[in-house]
Amino acid sequence: MADIAITAANVIGDGGSPRETMTAGVAITAGQYVYLDSTTNTYKLSDSNAAGAKTCRGVALNSAAAGQPLTIQKGGPVTVGGTLVKGTTYCQSTTPGGICPQADITTGGDVVVLGVATSTTQLLLNIQAPGITL
Repeated sequence: MADIAITAANVIGDGGSPRETMTAGVAITAGQYVYLDSTTNTYKLSDSNAAGAKTCRGVALNSAAAGQPLTIQKGGPVTVGGTLVKGTTYCQSTTPGGICPQADITTGGDVVVLGVATSTTQLLLNIQAPGITL
């Protein structure tokens, strides 16, 4: 398998789930996964094999250019805008901002669990970063 193809217009957050809004530090598209850069206090694309980007804060609910406001969802159900396999665990991929099945994490990548698919369109977002590098 490969990264999940995301259609930004189909990303839908859950209104009752935790969210936060800050500034995008790079161009970010709805459905991409981000971390909080503590140096610039902005969101940037998370990446399982890039130094400094191996964490994840949440999923972008809107698209934003660098310097613009970005709202993310940090947990709970989210319609990801792509096709998932129910019951599969999904992780941050080596593509900046990407999501892939856990089985696709390659050597050198950190395992950052994003959540488990509860249907073919919805992910139960529960971010966990156990600090394991393959």
